[in-house]
Amino acid sequence: MKIKLFLLLSLCLCVSVVSIFAQKPKKETLNPEINKMIKEISAKNIEANIRKLVSFGTRNTLSEQDNPTRGVGAARDWIYGEFQKYSADCGNCLQVEKQTFVQPKANRIPEPVTLTNVVAVLKGTTDPNRVYVVSGHYDSMCTSPTDAKCDAPGANDDASGTATVMEIARVMSKRKFDATIVFMAVPGEEQGLLGATYYAQQAVEKKMNIEAMFTNDIVGGAMKFKNSPDRNKVRVFSEGVPSNETEQQANTRRSVGGENDSASRQLARYIKEQCDKYLQKFSVWMIYRRDRYGRGGDHIPFVERGFAGIRITEPNEDYTRQHQNIRTENGIDYGDLPEFVDFEYVANVSRVNMISLANLALAPAKPKNVAIVTARLTNDTDLKWDANPDADIASYEIVWRDTTAAEWTNSVNVGNVTSYTMKEMSKDNYFFGVRAVDKDGNKSPVVYPRPAGR
Repeated sequence: MKIKLFLLLSLCLCVSVVSIFAQKPKKETLNPEINKMIKEISAKNIEANIRKLVSFGTRNTLSEQDNPTRGVGAARDWIYGEFQKYSADCGNCLQVEKQTFVQPKANRIPEPVTLTNVVAVLKGTTDPNRVYVVSGHYDSMCTSPTDAKCDAPGANDDASGTATVMEIARVMSKRKFDATIVFMAVPGEEQGLLGATYYAQQAVEKKMNIEAMFTNDIVGGAMKFKNSPDRNKVRVFSEGVPSNETEQQANTRRSVGGENDSASRQLARYIKEQCDKYLQKFSVWMIYRRDRYGRGGDHIPFVERGFAGIRITEPNEDYTRQHQNIRTENGIDYGDLPEFVDFEYVANVSRVNMISLANLALAPAKPKNVAIVTARLTNDTDLKWDANPDADIASYEIVWRDTTAAEWTNSVNVGNVTSYTMKEMSKDNYFFGVRAVDKDGNKSPVVYPRPAGR
């Protein structure tokens, strides 16, 4: 009888344990203010901004800078004026500036030229030195990147990305966030990522704490692929092995894994996680590459300097539109014109940006010095990290996944501590990470631990 009772109790205990681990994660409460912002994103505003950018005829980096109606200078001044209007509407909450520099002669730059990044800064309230940058490039090109005279409407590449940044600046500037958000339109992308490179280098020299950088490039949802099965997705490209990795860091990574766990890759996972919560009919498609084959975007100067960065772009590109002189040839129309842009698609991409940036800027900073302690041989996993300085920090979460899983699949809140032991879960069998949680439930991106002796 005792044996039967023991077996019955053991079975109940096993079922209980299994049921605990089989439970789905508790559904998180959505931030009502973010839901309001989702509704405020306007496809009509985006369309108007794209058409206005196209109206300047060309925005080639080498085109006129002093003509009020045509060329890159006219586009620059108009974007600057729109940022100023957004600032006026929110009580001068944006610091709007033109970051001007002289680009020396280089590949695709036959003579030195003055370039200008147009920047609008929404200063954070409690952690203003923590910065998130979002950009689109406002320059355009025909088939030749140095042809400054041809019509280069650049509706998709990249008026769509510039309009995305402008629209989220309009909506987000009416709110306050813990951290600082930089909304930026840059030139010189088609000549070699010049505007973004200048800003990134200045950020290094000024020791800016940029925790994430988003670039939006070709996010117009080419109408040619209106019926594509991937229509309701947007690609987020992120590198695995960091571009600035040292040899010592490479040796550590090779010894314990981590090829799939760079800060940029964690940022991509964070974007997908947040957008999966808020968007029902539009999703993030993580692409585990720095960028497309033979191509590059404005996040690259940032990741090369050690900042986490991702590229956002449509899933199917129409190459009869990109970098093409406007013409009809063999019955095929060429040219990057606004009638081939899906403005509702761009609105959804804007929502992806806004949701992600809002959650990042409301959340606490990422925990620092996250480590797996390797001092003892055990089937447990010992983790430690530094305490966050955020005044509203509430706790930390440990997340984990199988080594072959693409996303974090499990988590446990361990309270407001700076070390924790995952019992009977070997560090050899799972990937672990740590993230910070504030009193409102906002969560930072995950930090992947490095091995530490003690």
